[in-house]
Parts: sequence; structure tokens; C-alpha cells
Amino acid sequence: MAKKDGDRPSGLRFSGIGIEFVAAIAGFALVGYWVDRHWDTKPWGLVIGAVLGLVGGMYNLIRESLGAFKPPVDRGSRQPPSKP
Repeated sequence: MAKKDGDRPSGLRFSGIGIEFVAAIAGFALVGYWVDRHWDTKPWGLVIGAVLGLVGGMYNLIRESLGAFKPPVDRGSRQPPSKP
């Protein structure tokens, strides 16, 4: 059975968030660098790619961080409402 994200220790979870943040910036910056080389638009492709990666990475970082501090929801013990 696959483990859920909440089953991992918090240290691994937070390091994964950081790696995703850096990967988003690096990935978009590389695409921007490719655009600069392909269409000779130096330095705007790299700048726009890095900014887009930063915005996307920050969005993901904030979303994951806020989700990490929510208490876990126990969905298995819900009982149907009683009838009056």
C-alpha cells in the first residue's frame, strides 16, 4: 500500500519542498536561457523564466507549508448522522 504524504517525517517533507522550489526556478531559467539562444533575446528570456520559476516555486512553497501545519483529518471514523 502506498504511503500518504503525511506518513513521512517532517524533515524529509520539508527538504522535498525546498528541492521543488529550487527545481522550479532552475527549470524555468533553463527554458528562458534556451529561448534567449534560440531567438536572440538576451537577457529577457532568462529573466522572465527565472521570475516565472520564482513565482511558481513560491506558490508551491506557501501552499505546501500551510498544508503541513493543518491537523490531520481522520476520515475513517466518520459515522453516519443519527436519525431523530
